Amino acid sequence: MPRILYIEDDDANRLLVRKLLERSGFEVTEAPDGVEGVRLACADPPDLILVDIAIPGLDGYEVTLRLKNEKNLAGVPIVALTAEGNRETSLAVGCDGFLQKPIDAKTFPKTVRSYLKGQREESPADLSREHLRTQSGKIVEHLEQKIEQLSRANARLLDLDQARKEFYRNVSHELATPMTPIIGYMRLLADGELGALTDRQAKVINSVDECAQRLRGLIDNLLDVTGIETGRLRFNAGPYDLLDVVRRAVQQTEDTLGAKGIRLYREGPDDQTGLGDLDRLTRAVSQLLDNAGKFTPENGRVGVLVSSPSEGRFEVLVADTGPGVPEEAQKKIFDPFFQADGSVTRAHGGAGIGLAIVRGIAKGHAGDVEVESPCDVTIAGKTFHGAAFRLSISAAGNTHLD
Repeated sequence: MPRILYIEDDDANRLLVRKLLERSGFEVTEAPDGVEGVRLACADPPDLILVDIAIPGLDGYEVTLRLKNEKNLAGVPIVALTAEGNRETSLAVGCDGFLQKPIDAKTFPKTVRSYLKGQREESPADLSREHLRTQSGKIVEHLEQKIEQLSRANARLLDLDQARKEFYRNVSHELATPMTPIIGYMRLLADGELGALTDRQAKVINSVDECAQRLRGLIDNLLDVTGIETGRLRFNAGPYDLLDVVRRAVQQTEDTLGAKGIRLYREGPDDQTGLGDLDRLTRAVSQLLDNAGKFTPENGRVGVLVSSPSEGRFEVLVADTGPGVPEEAQKKIFDPFFQADGSVTRAHGGAGIGLAIVRGIAKGHAGDVEVESPCDVTIAGKTFHGAAFRLSISAAGNTHLD
């Protein structure tokens, strides 16, 4: 069964041609614009291509020129089927035939079959060269217009992106200001500094204090991620012990992991000292542990492996027994605000900025972070096949460190 690709933006025309050709034993694939038509033709070469001239994106002339340069389409006839195009120009750019709309329904399938059998139309050489030069000039003009449009759109997107970053940063600052006295007064109440509390009052105050602390953590994350995006996040240089960094991070997350019955396994040599920002490195490892705990099922395992794969380089590997990271999400997972499931009904909370902060901290220490999922990792004699996040940093810090 001969396969026909029909590139046409008008629904009614596509329907008519498809019915006429399918009734005559042809298989028809449709494309609504030039870009899609080129993609379909190159991906699965048809036996013949029908192309309208006045189509969006790339017009029929540009589509023909593009397809004539494809080696896997050599010998595939291209026939212009149009109400607006010019016969000589169509033949000059490479069309093998020209059919004027409206088509003759009785003879149309037979005409198409004739092109499949080798029929070709030709234009005088001198006339073809003239039409080709004219069309080439129009294509260049079209491309210049598209480049100008894309340049303006790109500039607008950059402005909007910068405005978004500034908005998040300003909002975060505005939220952080009232949080300081809120948390301060909650601490005074919880510690009994403003008077004794009943057991019931103390329980309520502690619950509110936990919520306030969680909110402050989210605000701090927003400040950090916008600082990373705008290049305003600074680091403090100082000596640190990488195992101490891991121990501190574990202390910050062990309650959360313990609440789900998750067992934590650690492995690594002593004497891993470097120069960097102790607090931010602790935060990066803590974020990785928190992420692992969030996606690891109850009574699962999380492992931390500390190593020095080469002189002057440190690595912290955090692996889990969770479901892993979908392949399509692995390239985006470190982008700010990205979540594999961003719906309000998602199973796991968070704003999607923790891993972006990890990457920002890693890059601030001349390193990076990457994910492997599924993984095959052994830590302290236990195997992990979920996701493995590898944080790599320079032991000597970075020029971004103050």
